[in-house]
Amino acid sequence: MNTTKIIAIALLVLGILGLAYGGFSYTKETHETNIGPLKLSVKEEQRVNIPISLGIGCLLFGSLLLVLRNKF
Repeated sequence: MNTTKIIAIALLVLGILGLAYGGFSYTKETHETNIGPLKLSVKEEQRVNIPISLGIGCLLFGSLLLVLRNKF
């Protein structure tokens, strides 16, 4: 497989996932304390939004690479 084709397919997949989900979330541990045998921790859920324009841009650029890969 050609490197350009792999990059194009990866961009297409990332663009589709970005448009389908709109972002992702993860859990971040912010505070932790130990008081003797007692352990306390605070976890916050963070959300990262992916702009629609970035998803569309990845789709367009990936499809252009896939169509024009023979010319590079």
